[in-house]
Amino acid sequence: MSWVKPPTDKLLEKHEVQPGLAVLRQEDPADAGQVRDLLEASFPGYGEAVLVDRLRSDGDIDLSLVAEDEGVVIGYIAFSRLMVETGDRPPFHAVSLAPLAVYPEYQQQGVATRLIREGHACLAAMGATLSVVLGEPGYYARFGYSHKRAADFDSDYQSPFLMALSFGAAPFQGRLVYPAAFRILSEDAAAKADD
Repeated sequence: MSWVKPPTDKLLEKHEVQPGLAVLRQEDPADAGQVRDLLEASFPGYGEAVLVDRLRSDGDIDLSLVAEDEGVVIGYIAFSRLMVETGDRPPFHAVSLAPLAVYPEYQQQGVATRLIREGHACLAAMGATLSVVLGEPGYYARFGYSHKRAADFDSDYQSPFLMALSFGAAPFQGRLVYPAAFRILSEDAAAKADD
């Protein structure tokens, strides 16, 4: 039995592509190559692209959306499974926002904002109540994320850049347990620090 509800019919509808206007939709398996190209162009190295490939193959993505302009994927957001272990209760199902990417020529046009807001709306409709992100506080605070909300979580990523947002009842403490795929990013970051 899954804790995640299926996406709404509105999200599953096929939309007519209008030149210059990015259409948001659920990621389709056929988008994988374009998403990989976007991630490789948006982040140094291949860590984020490998992360998404691994999250997909492990079945750890709860929601992924793309922004498409004239048949080309120009933006991407993924929310993967995240468990909050509180010790005295069964693990709590949450999500982790990672990654978010938009091609540079489409930045500053609201594409990322639309992806985040649509993602949050879908997550709330699916019954999710807690989203965690590791990112730039000045950016993600615009969407309600705060370090104060995440400060009492035990996490390998605990820092001022770890932020959380609640859509409903969710724990304030516990150990954040990320999918195994996130070790790729940790190992990549450690290797770069040793260089």
